[in-house]
Amino acid sequence: MLSLVESTRGCLIRSFYLVSSHGAVLFYVAAHPRCTIGELADELALTKRTVWGLIGDLRGARMLRVYRDGRRHRYEVNLDAPFLHPCINGYTLRAVLGQISALAQARATASS
Repeated sequence: MLSLVESTRGCLIRSFYLVSSHGAVLFYVAAHPRCTIGELADELALTKRTVWGLIGDLRGARMLRVYRDGRRHRYEVNLDAPFLHPCINGYTLRAVLGQISALAQARATASS
């Protein structure tokens, strides 16, 4: 995604995102495994409705697991899910998100 952003000097500069909104959700959940829909929406500057749609897509692709924890939904990245694009066929999410997920889980365990 490419966009133009106004700099502090008033000039327009090019800006792009390395990952799509779907990818941003996966990265955020990997780094913040106890996050809520509201936190995802706030941190990614998306609406809750948009986040629900992204989660539905990722769940349908088996890249994200959703489970209940009391009254809340919790999310977990399925690190063994394959990338679906032919250019990266044969790789799983673990190749990109494994270390992020492991560090987040280690932090959560240490704070418990």
